[in-house]
Amino acid sequence: MTGRAVVAVSLFTVAMLATVVIGVLSGRGRERSMSEWSISGRGLGTLFVLLLMAGESYTSFSFLGAAGWSYRYGVPIFYLIAYLSTGLVAAYFLAPLIWTYCARHHLMSIADIAEHRFASRRLGIVVALICTIFLVPYVQLQIQGMGVVVNAMSYGSVDLRVAAVVSFVVAETFVLTSGLRGSAWVSVLKDGLAVLSVAFLAIYVPWHYFDGPGELLDRMVAEKPRWLTFPGAGGGTFGAAWFVSTVVLNAVTIGIFPTTVAGYLSAANPTALRRNSIFLPWYQLLLVIPMFIGAAALFVVPHLSNPDLALFDLVTDSLPPAVVAVIGIAGALSAIVPMSVFLVSIGTLWGRTILGGGLKGSTDLSANRQRTRSQLVCLIVGALALAGALFSPSALVNLSVLSYEGMAQLVPAVLLGLYWRRLSTAGVTAGLITGTAIVLLLHLLGKDPLFGMNGGLIALLVNLLVATSVSFAAGGSAVVASPVRRAISESP
Repeated sequence: MTGRAVVAVSLFTVAMLATVVIGVLSGRGRERSMSEWSISGRGLGTLFVLLLMAGESYTSFSFLGAAGWSYRYGVPIFYLIAYLSTGLVAAYFLAPLIWTYCARHHLMSIADIAEHRFASRRLGIVVALICTIFLVPYVQLQIQGMGVVVNAMSYGSVDLRVAAVVSFVVAETFVLTSGLRGSAWVSVLKDGLAVLSVAFLAIYVPWHYFDGPGELLDRMVAEKPRWLTFPGAGGGTFGAAWFVSTVVLNAVTIGIFPTTVAGYLSAANPTALRRNSIFLPWYQLLLVIPMFIGAAALFVVPHLSNPDLALFDLVTDSLPPAVVAVIGIAGALSAIVPMSVFLVSIGTLWGRTILGGGLKGSTDLSANRQRTRSQLVCLIVGALALAGALFSPSALVNLSVLSYEGMAQLVPAVLLGLYWRRLSTAGVTAGLITGTAIVLLLHLLGKDPLFGMNGGLIALLVNLLVATSVSFAAGGSAVVASPVRRAISESP
């Protein structure tokens, strides 16, 4: 191991130990209940909600994929900022309603919402299973992302598999002890380092490799114009129609994404969620910096075999090992924090909805038994994702490209049902089956995008059409647990 690698690995080791300590200590003195473990007892204030939900949007993809997409395709990567910010506009109105509804009825997940609204445990189980199918690949993706980050920041001295095991051990340690609260506290360290790193890189990279950002932009206009206009440099796949349809689909879906809803429900009150929707869009602007660095790499390292390493190639090429380590630690934590939230969400879905008897069973099982089952599921799912990362890195990750498209099909069951009293269980089920089948079929046939549009949005529109048609034919649902009007009137 070279001297540079020793410095980087030493600092990384200290940071991982600090992460475990912070995550574990955050749960000391807290009650051992399902609510505390899965949604922090609905007790997080504005700052922690902001950091927790920022951690979900600023993942290892932000350091790897954002720069890599910018390097490979160019302007289509701006869909990331567009949908995150647009989704937060919707969340300003939706999040307080979801929080009020769930707080009133002691609900902890989107499976709980579907089961309670339609008085159907079967529908709750279906929702929990679909969430699991599309969340597990994300867990594996974060494990692999951390492996790439740590391998790069250690100058190749730390093997990808070793880094994957480290991410699993660190995340599982504080998740099993502290749950979502541990993720929120670790987010403080992660976001502090991430903001510091990208702010530094925004200044350093353009002045080190160019005569400032102006020269870089001038060269992009003169030498790489394809990267600056749709459909970018990707051969026409990601055109304007794809961009708009993807932004619409993801902006709608992020509001009911299981981990996003967990963030909503962790808040102490709806006011914290409204403030979060105001502040968090500004945080998304930081994502421009990795995109900017990906563009810079086009001129510095024009023939990268792996574009996802665009940012770290520039970092390791020009910076001292201590600074490389800080940036690498920020990237590693950007994998660990969202991974931990995904694990808590999956554990809650299984420990409460599938293994815990649903809403009825939750009154019969003690809080400790529900929590124990959820923790066990977290451990099993994490181990499966780790095994996938070690032995079959592309098997599950291929599903991650469908995550938002598949999760979007839950919008009628989780969101529309709170607004429309006539939406029936049969309608929701029929629409969900149809929409999910279309998503999978388009993917298998290689027809996504279809006619230039995101296939998930097309599937969602068909889903909604089927759900409303069947509901009208069936005469509507006779069960509505809590009308949204009351949620609006009672929301603080």
